[in-house]
Formats: sequence, C-alpha cells, structure tokens
Amino acid sequence: MNISLPDPMRDWVQRRIDDGHYASASDYVRDLIRHDQEQARRLSVEDIRRSIAESRESAATSSADAVFDRLEARLKAMVE
Repeated sequence: MNISLPDPMRDWVQRRIDDGHYASASDYVRDLIRHDQEQARRLSVEDIRRSIAESRESAATSSADAVFDRLEARLKAMVE
C-alpha cells in the first residue's frame, strides 16, 4: 500500500520519527490505525451502554432488568 501526503504532513511524520516516537512512517500509520480501531470500538460500547440505559428506563418488568444486567455484565467483561 502506498499513500501520498502533502509536504507539511510528511514533514510532521518525519519529525515524529526523528524525535524517537516512531521507528518509521509505517510504524506511525499502524499506530494511527490502532487508535482509530480503539476509538471505533469505544464508541460502539458507549452506544450499547446508552441503549441499555434507555431500555431500562422504559422497561416495565423485572425480567427485563435481569436481561439488561446480564448484557451489561458481558459488556463490562468485553472492555476490561
């Protein structure tokens, strides 16, 4: 895979490498991708938590609470 960057971005990446933050431009890009993946996962977890909270507020039966408790426990186990 090849990418093209404008000079200011290329200079930025090179400075990060020169400062010792990254071993190469590829290392820098891999780190950006990892951070993006983590952020996407975190956002989906937050969406699930919000959905659970909203559903709890509208749930009328205690059996629904038990289901949400189990879902929340699974969610916590996934992110820890």
